[in-house]
Amino acid sequence: MKTLMVSALLLASTVVAAEDVKDVIIKQLQKIDTNIPVVSVSKAQLTGMYEVELGTGEVIYSDAKGEYFLLGQLYQMSDEKGFVNLSEAKMNSQRSIKLKSIPESEKVVFKATGVEKASVYVFTDVDCPYCRKLHNEVPKLQAMGVSVEYLAFPRQGPNTATFKKMTNIWCAEDKVKAMTRSKQGKSLKSVECENPVLAQYKVGQNIGVTGTPAIITKDGQLIPGYMPAERLAAMLGIKP
Repeated sequence: MKTLMVSALLLASTVVAAEDVKDVIIKQLQKIDTNIPVVSVSKAQLTGMYEVELGTGEVIYSDAKGEYFLLGQLYQMSDEKGFVNLSEAKMNSQRSIKLKSIPESEKVVFKATGVEKASVYVFTDVDCPYCRKLHNEVPKLQAMGVSVEYLAFPRQGPNTATFKKMTNIWCAEDKVKAMTRSKQGKSLKSVECENPVLAQYKVGQNIGVTGTPAIITKDGQLIPGYMPAERLAAMLGIKP
């Protein structure tokens, strides 16, 4: 009984200490800016350091007192893999979790033909030339068993002509056909409805999307810019 009580006290003190560290780090950051959005504070793989996840999608590192902060990439040497980018791995995990939470009904999905071998998210802007170039490759991707799940990212933001075009796509009865027509430069019927265009644009900003097309794998790896279908399929482990 005595052993159990001692164990419980040790566990309680550990939890309090962890909470104290979190509070200290948050208070230190708020000295810089009270609006810094801290999502979580947890022990980093680097001894004595803590991983601080911000609402912007960034990850920084701090000591327990919040006196020293590391902004940048943290790497670990692995005998099997060489340098492993721990910061990017964390970002990948964050992206994956956030994107998986978006319902399929809120995406414009071009399903793979036959058996689906892989699927990618693509943040797109219908007026972006390279987004249109990638869209021309979508039939090839579908034929190779890759589904493309489009998310909205009008680069110039809300209250723009592109934003309105994308709203028309997401409000169309057939979003798939509307996406293709719009990327071909054809006009769509102007429609107003409750839609996720702005929300998806903000999600993109929060997970590191700065331009389009932005391709993201299911495990959260960000591939910025256009990539030919054959090369993308190879990256996904699919032989053409």
